[in-house]
Amino acid sequence: MSGTILVDQDLSLANTLGLPCRAERFAAPATSGSLRRLLCLAAEQDWPLTLLGGGSNLILPERLAGLVIQPALRHWWLEQQGNDVLVHIGAGVEWHSLVMALAGRGLWGTENLALIPGTCGAAPIQNIGAYGVELGEVLEAVQVLFVEDGRSAVLTPEACAFGYRDSIFKSELDGKVVITGLTLRLSRLASPRLAYGDLAQRVGAQPTPLEVAETICAIRREKLPDPAELGNAGSFFKNPIVERKQAEEMLSSWPDMPYFELTDGCIKLAAGWLIDRCGLKGWRSGHFGVHDRQALVLVHFGGGSSAELLAFADSVVEQVQARFGVVLEREPRLA
Repeated sequence: MSGTILVDQDLSLANTLGLPCRAERFAAPATSGSLRRLLCLAAEQDWPLTLLGGGSNLILPERLAGLVIQPALRHWWLEQQGNDVLVHIGAGVEWHSLVMALAGRGLWGTENLALIPGTCGAAPIQNIGAYGVELGEVLEAVQVLFVEDGRSAVLTPEACAFGYRDSIFKSELDGKVVITGLTLRLSRLASPRLAYGDLAQRVGAQPTPLEVAETICAIRREKLPDPAELGNAGSFFKNPIVERKQAEEMLSSWPDMPYFELTDGCIKLAAGWLIDRCGLKGWRSGHFGVHDRQALVLVHFGGGSSAELLAFADSVVEQVQARFGVVLEREPRLA
């Protein structure tokens, strides 16, 4: 039932890392009204509040006190505006399923973001991105409720302060709002973005959005483990951004190092390549390891804890810093 509070809820299957976690209280409201009532109750009872999406970018502790809310608003609908289409989406809609449905309808804009796990409500927090496209490029608006008083608001893309894997929801609004929905602006006009990697070589001369999405799914499946089979949170580290001078010095020693020039003159490096060059691909210690096909992904073999995972990740960071002088930053957030 919408808004029902469950006690001592097991969240082990609610995070893609498969970390053991129990919530003191848990609710999955299916309407904005029930969500607002839960927020008011948490405030009245002075319960610590944790917001949970698809659990794909989160590191959970063994126990969460207070109230865990996982919004289950799963509606979405289309609004035609000439060659553009506005997509109105509830926060509980699964992101990948939505992307494939939109691509199947011939809509351009989100196809490069196929197979990214999680819910739509979590997507703006991280400004999810893949294959040369970020969510912020197609986002029209974000609907939120303020935790303090339950009032609603609509934020523009500018107000969201999007950056590389960053947004206002990780800074000024962290813990202060619950995202209830998104509005995306997509197009019926062909606008494929195929510059990333060998994507252009793997699709036809005039691909459809669905062909691009399916190709990206195939590429990702070749490299990334399925969380249902091997616990992981996708890319565990951000691709580091360094000054041009540092990148040039690194290239003199490692001329095959991949890099991407940014508009501000800085250089984005490939974290997976750095980890791989430290000889860490496939490395395992205890219950965690570096994936043997994609060094950017840390995997959980079962039986481990969040503390052990963080210690393992710190070891990877230390080895990359010792060799390259570059500090990797974690992508998944601590609950």
